Amino acid sequence: MKTVIQRVSEARVVIDGTIFSAIEKGLLVLLGIEDADTAEDIAWLSQKITQLRIFDDDEGIMNRSVKDIDGALLLVSQFTLHASTKKGNRPSYIRASKPDIAIPLYEKMIRQLESDLGREIRTGVFGADMKVQLINDGPVTIIIDSKNKE
Repeated sequence: MKTVIQRVSEARVVIDGTIFSAIEKGLLVLLGIEDADTAEDIAWLSQKITQLRIFDDDEGIMNRSVKDIDGALLLVSQFTLHASTKKGNRPSYIRASKPDIAIPLYEKMIRQLESDLGREIRTGVFGADMKVQLINDGPVTIIIDSKNKE
């Protein structure tokens, strides 16, 4: 699984001109799923996301997690995170999972994040044409790949 995690002061998903999901202070997480992803990837990545210390403490040092600040989380599936640009100028998405594999893993990730965070999260709609709006706070953007674990 690949993620792009953005610390936001607000974010929303708009579908057909209507706000579907919205959060205030917290994390916007874009999630790319591939066939090789497992429950182990979900557990590891969820813990990493909910415990990642990228919010300021009282001294202005990034020392608090989204859980520590009682922040919100918005999870959006994004198959384009698995784009390969090695050949030519048109990205290949061959590594991105098809919906029959990706949807159950996406739903498991939602449940795992809710469990690790201790509350409900917000989501996009898998496969929908979404407009994602955000105000990146900082900006702070972190990329994590569960296969690379750096």
